[in-house]
Amino acid sequence: MYTAKLLQHDGNQRIAVYFENKKELIQRFKLLKGAKWSRTLRCWHLPDTHEYRKLFKISIYKNGQLSVEKLQLLEQFEKWLTSKRYSDNTIKTYIGVVSVFHTYFKEKPVESITNDDIILFNNDYILKHKLSSTYQNQFVNGLKLFYRIVENRSLEIDIIHRPRTERKLPRVLSKEEVKAILTAHGNLKHRTMLSLIYACGLRRSELLNITFKDINRDRLTLHVFQSKGNKDRIVPLSPKILEMIEDYYRAYRPKVWLFEGYEQGTQYSGRSLQLVLKSALKKSNIKKPATLHWLRHSYATHLVENGTDISLIKELLGHNSINTTQIYTHVSQKFIEKIRSPFDDL
Repeated sequence: MYTAKLLQHDGNQRIAVYFENKKELIQRFKLLKGAKWSRTLRCWHLPDTHEYRKLFKISIYKNGQLSVEKLQLLEQFEKWLTSKRYSDNTIKTYIGVVSVFHTYFKEKPVESITNDDIILFNNDYILKHKLSSTYQNQFVNGLKLFYRIVENRSLEIDIIHRPRTERKLPRVLSKEEVKAILTAHGNLKHRTMLSLIYACGLRRSELLNITFKDINRDRLTLHVFQSKGNKDRIVPLSPKILEMIEDYYRAYRPKVWLFEGYEQGTQYSGRSLQLVLKSALKKSNIKKPATLHWLRHSYATHLVENGTDISLIKELLGHNSINTTQIYTHVSQKFIEKIRSPFDDL
């Protein structure tokens, strides 16, 4: 028998699972992706995902203010999203935003919602609470799909409610700064993690999900499984990074994940990885507020500067559109240096 509940841990929502302290149960639990032990909370916990909520019978709906009818419609919507193989994160997001919206209008039946209600929610909830344009877009997408699938009718929310697109350039580091960061740590594990993110242009979750069998040493490639958008891709490994990985593997002998946490068989945490980068920035005396994703941006930008074809970079990064990849040409130092200002001709 077990009990499970949602909790906040290190700034992230997790699922705490309590069960008998038996060796066989612990070993089985440790095989679950993302399983960790908390010394402070004295419990095992998992990422808050749609899959784990279903497995441990935690309601996907976070509040008890919805009517039975609305809960049934949300459950119907959830089943449709699952059948269409939407990712756990997308299901969780769409159910979350639709649940918040209908809680806001808890006295109003689903079929009575109009465009005016959407305008009101936008002004009195999203804008009032200064929620991001990303959340606003998620709300638009989730509610639009909910009404098309569950109510079989359309709302004109694109015209009324979708925010203007923000165009932000990626933040990048110079090659000298990247080298300083990657060599800052004396710890082989920390150096290897940061180096692999840059060497292959990986997202944080992609690095943490790697197992040793994903690496093809003969072909010098890394197979990235089911990443953003449920897509697989193959990325090349340089002999230099492969040698570092093999040195690390011989030293640490991970059991399940290539990079494991304090307990063998448990996945290394994203927060701990960010702290590894923060420490490297401090040691290398780099004052920029860099994140792990800056290493991926830097990888792409440096490929552009090396003359790599933009369509190939698109495939290496796993982008859906070439337009997403082309943004790296706007931050390439070599592209910028080629431009001569007309001011110089005055």
